[in-house]
Amino acid sequence: METFEDVNGCTVQLSFVRDAFSKEVEHVLVICRFYDQWLLTKHKERGYEFPGGKREAGETLEEAAKREVNEETGASLNSLEFIGEYKVSDEKGSFVKAIFIGEVEKLEPKTNYFETNGPVLVSGDLLTLRMQDSYSFIMKDKVIEKVINKIQEKNG
Repeated sequence: METFEDVNGCTVQLSFVRDAFSKEVEHVLVICRFYDQWLLTKHKERGYEFPGGKREAGETLEEAAKREVNEETGASLNSLEFIGEYKVSDEKGSFVKAIFIGEVEKLEPKTNYFETNGPVLVSGDLLTLRMQDSYSFIMKDKVIEKVINKIQEKNG
């Protein structure tokens, strides 16, 4: 398990093991690939980021991940794999997010993308691009760096 501070000064603990924390996982983050591109969404306030959000009552984490990807980008996934989870803590409390990697089967336009402005496809070195002002603070976090590096190691 790795511990570090995020850009907002919160303590972040990252693990590549399921159920690493005693607190229940209530949020999901989905690292999406569409062919050779990253599929992000443009959050209306934060900027470009991977899809994700809160699990609804009665949903599994996998169901929440698929729903959030579809709601925020219009994408349907043909594969979804757990890769890790992380806990964010500050003086107000903490939450735990499960991280998945998803391969997009199809991307269809929608009339409503909920709290986002829809899909954004990105090619190139995301670890560098994510530092631009148009990207969400979430993308600048070490979690994204560590997870992308883990995915690239896994895929050779």
